[in-house]
Amino acid sequence: MLDCVQTETGTKPRFAVIWLHGLGADGNDFGPIVPELVAPDWPAIRFVFPHAPRRPVTINGGMSMRAWYDITGMEIAQKQDEAGIRASIAEVEALIAREVARGIPASRIFLAGFSQGAAMVLSAGLRHAQRLAGIIALSGYLPIENKLAEERSAANTDVPLFMGHGSVDPVVPQVLGMLGRDFLRGLGYSVEWHGYPMAHQVCAEEIADLRHWIGERITAITAD
Repeated sequence: MLDCVQTETGTKPRFAVIWLHGLGADGNDFGPIVPELVAPDWPAIRFVFPHAPRRPVTINGGMSMRAWYDITGMEIAQKQDEAGIRASIAEVEALIAREVARGIPASRIFLAGFSQGAAMVLSAGLRHAQRLAGIIALSGYLPIENKLAEERSAANTDVPLFMGHGSVDPVVPQVLGMLGRDFLRGLGYSVEWHGYPMAHQVCAEEIADLRHWIGERITAITAD
């Protein structure tokens, strides 16, 4: 099991958000946005921010850093490290299983990620066997998409998807996010897409949009 930073917004959490960081960061990266993201009237949520394993990253001269998989060149969607991606999918599956064991069903678990973490939550979430509450992909792209149609889970064919991306992102060009969005829509997924005038980052408007989106999902789930 990966080491994680965890925070709970109240006692006895009824929902969980598993949030994957980007290349070279760690699980502390997005903890500070929790107060801005959560409304006071929501049920208690457990936020889980795992630390990716350390591994050599080719694009950074083989330097060891926290990464969900290797990046071999500037064309990040080419020559993908499929073995690394699949190993990290297994790590995400273990994190989901731990939340289920702690009493939060998969249907109340959100997967969220930024950059490389966004690529991972799309890869893992769309293949997960049980229905999830939603998938949040910020400034990312869709890897190993050529195998998704045959590997995707029937339970998550209509899972709510939130994708946000900066229009001037120099790290993961917005066009890659849009290609992933269009590919998913072509498979029948309903993707809520948001573009923002920003680089490779998050902004206040994106956090506000995401807060609204999560709130809608929580309301729909608790009303069932």
